[in-house]
Amino acid sequence: MNTDKAKRLIETVLDQARRIRPAVVPALAVLVLALAWTAVSHLVGEVSYAEVEAALAATPDRALAIALGCTLLSFVALMVYDLGALDFIDRKVPRNVVALTSFCAYSVGNTVGFGPLTAGAIRYRFYTPYGLEPDEVARIVAFVTAAFAIGLAATAAIGLLVAADELAMLSVAPFVLQLIGGGMLAAFVALCLAAGEGRTVSLFGSPARLPSWRQMVRQLVATIVDIGASATVLWVLLPAGSIDLPAFVAIYTVAIGLGVVSHVPAGLGVFETVIVAALNGRLPIDQILSALILYRVIYHLAPLILAVLLITGLELRKAARTPLMAAALKAGHRLAPPLIGAFTLVLGAVLVFSGVTPASEEALDVLSDVMPLPLLEGAHFLGSVLGMALLIIARGLVYRLDGAWWLAVIVAPLSAILAFFKGLALGEALMLTALFAALLASRRAFSRHASLLHQAMAPGWLAAMGVLLVTAVAILLFVYKDVDYSHSLWWQFEFYSEAPRSLRALIGITLTAGLGAWWTLMKPVGVRSALPDEEALERARRIVAAQAHVDAGLVAMGDKRLLFSEDGRAFIMYAIQGRSWVALSDPVGPRETWPELVWNFAELARHAGGRAVFYQVAPESLGLYADAGLMAFKLGEEARVRLSEFDLKGGKRASLRQSLNRAERMGLSFEILAGPALDACMDELSALSGAWLAQHKAREKRFSLGAFDPAYVRRQPVALLRQEGRVVAFANVLLTDLKQEATVDMMRFSADAPNGAMEALLLHLILHFQREGYEWFLLGMAPLSGLSASAAAPIWHRVGRTVFEHGERFYNFSGLRAFKAKFLPEWQPRYLAVAGGINPMLALADITVLISGGLKGVIGK
Repeated sequence: MNTDKAKRLIETVLDQARRIRPAVVPALAVLVLALAWTAVSHLVGEVSYAEVEAALAATPDRALAIALGCTLLSFVALMVYDLGALDFIDRKVPRNVVALTSFCAYSVGNTVGFGPLTAGAIRYRFYTPYGLEPDEVARIVAFVTAAFAIGLAATAAIGLLVAADELAMLSVAPFVLQLIGGGMLAAFVALCLAAGEGRTVSLFGSPARLPSWRQMVRQLVATIVDIGASATVLWVLLPAGSIDLPAFVAIYTVAIGLGVVSHVPAGLGVFETVIVAALNGRLPIDQILSALILYRVIYHLAPLILAVLLITGLELRKAARTPLMAAALKAGHRLAPPLIGAFTLVLGAVLVFSGVTPASEEALDVLSDVMPLPLLEGAHFLGSVLGMALLIIARGLVYRLDGAWWLAVIVAPLSAILAFFKGLALGEALMLTALFAALLASRRAFSRHASLLHQAMAPGWLAAMGVLLVTAVAILLFVYKDVDYSHSLWWQFEFYSEAPRSLRALIGITLTAGLGAWWTLMKPVGVRSALPDEEALERARRIVAAQAHVDAGLVAMGDKRLLFSEDGRAFIMYAIQGRSWVALSDPVGPRETWPELVWNFAELARHAGGRAVFYQVAPESLGLYADAGLMAFKLGEEARVRLSEFDLKGGKRASLRQSLNRAERMGLSFEILAGPALDACMDELSALSGAWLAQHKAREKRFSLGAFDPAYVRRQPVALLRQEGRVVAFANVLLTDLKQEATVDMMRFSADAPNGAMEALLLHLILHFQREGYEWFLLGMAPLSGLSASAAAPIWHRVGRTVFEHGERFYNFSGLRAFKAKFLPEWQPRYLAVAGGINPMLALADITVLISGGLKGVIGK
């Protein structure tokens, strides 16, 4: 009993550890941010909030106009990144689509910069409809990331060379800075020389193809223009003559780089700390802070607002008059959820920060004459709470939840009204009105029927929540640092008592965030631990029989758990290995039920602290997994024989004719058994299967392959070859009532079966189902097919080949593609959908264990 209690205690502790693990990364990001704001608070100790407001008001209009122009120039240069990446992978996409993709991707990535809102996710949504494979989109993202990193270093090097004397605040001798800059530029020149016309080099032990030197130089110019223009946005907002532009560009590149490395969303706080520390002593702190605030508004917020308005305009267009406009309209519809979600998140931050800062005295003078105090207090508190609620709603909008859309449609106009009541905040009201209009225009994009309350906050979203809280606290402490704290502040209610009002708002914000985080991390998870009972299996079998996907017949093995859609018309079959929740293939059932089912499965896995994995999914459904925050990685290709076009005529199929003729000469006869006739020879088939396993020193496989279980085998017909009345080969057949597809699962043969028996058996099956009027005969997947070994291929291809070559030894896949190619099939890619990072490798390891029937199967084959 004590042992049982100890085991339960250990399981409870481990379960809680899995629950809180998603909070570790956000906690580190928040810790970095807290340290950054602490450093800033020491640097700005003598500056008051009123001085910053005065500096903001004193910013010349000319500086604002130049900053806006430089922002436009920077985003134009950023478009060259995507054009260069497409040129590198030799793919063509309409230029207007590339321009819209780049602008929207960077307006979201620069402003938010985490999780499913990254520029990579947006590029995936844009480019895959134009025929780009997920691996190619990954190469675009890799190209853009590497180009920016190299360009950032080169730009910093130029700044060090040109303005070493101006960088005295770095406490390094100018000649040393020039040596560092010269070395960095020399490294870039060496890289260009090594690239030549695009040769392959070894990076960290792995081969990688470099762009040509012309592509690299073109990209460097674009990066210099981009970083130079974005740095100028901030530089021009500083007092004139305070620091030379080249020196400031060097400081700016360091700040940008550290902001990226910190993993804090948008580098908030980290970027500001570097800029303030570098310029402290050269400029008044109040003017530095005002320039940083305007920089965030002009370079980050303004492009995001413009992108949302642009998408809203595209959504409102009822007719596409030209092919180019049609492409833009389709792209705009795909981008509405992530853009509107990002905008919602930013507006939530605006409301939170507004809640901890005072309204202007002029606004309070007006409000005090027309509005009772309780209404002002209530509007201020509720508006702040709704700001944090918008952050939670934003994630649902990114994932296209209709519940999130309805909540946002209610919260946005309500917050706009409250913005007037709490301080005549016209800017907030206009932005919230723009959000409301965008939501109405994009209603069709939010079609996923799933509960907003059941969503699991990913680490990036928890980090965003923590960043908002820490920043709100830092702002409040800065704004009211001259106000002596006392407990009486909490219940002071006066029109001009702003500090108490902000304190109460902060409490509301904190409680809302804490409740959301607690609900995400600690709410109970409805994980079904048992395998399905006979009633559930029968429901699943009826669903399988009514649709075309014959591989779904593997559900009859009963070795996989089932997740049904809410209406019971579809299901996902899955297994759990380690932290991997592995769904086999796409959902089974009507396609309109798939989006909700995919989302529910991904959320169920996240709730339990696991990773959602979809194994062997088709290319046409990849958008569903992208909407659930998953990335696609190519596994191989499935061989599909189109039966209406199959024949044995011509030189290409001469070997197939010879195989059939040879089988006939050897006295092999073909038949398909079902029902009592199959039962009558079940013992013979069982003995043959056991002998085959012993001969190949193999174990029965599971999950994506069937095992010889008489109850499973007798549910579908079995095709067999006899020689002199004895069964020498057999294969169980998977069919559905629609008669569109047919395939086989297990194929086994005796040790003395004639050579070519399996080929003959497949040929007989193909011809049989051709006569029966079926459309396709599936030969299964060739795991290595389509995974390039080229040095230019993504690293996933090389890792995937290694893993599956190892797995091929377990599953007897040697020469599989060549064997299937004899039937001249059509090849369709199959993918693994899972989160990025190292998750694909971990998922593959878990899938290997699942298919092998446990770790012993992996080791012992």
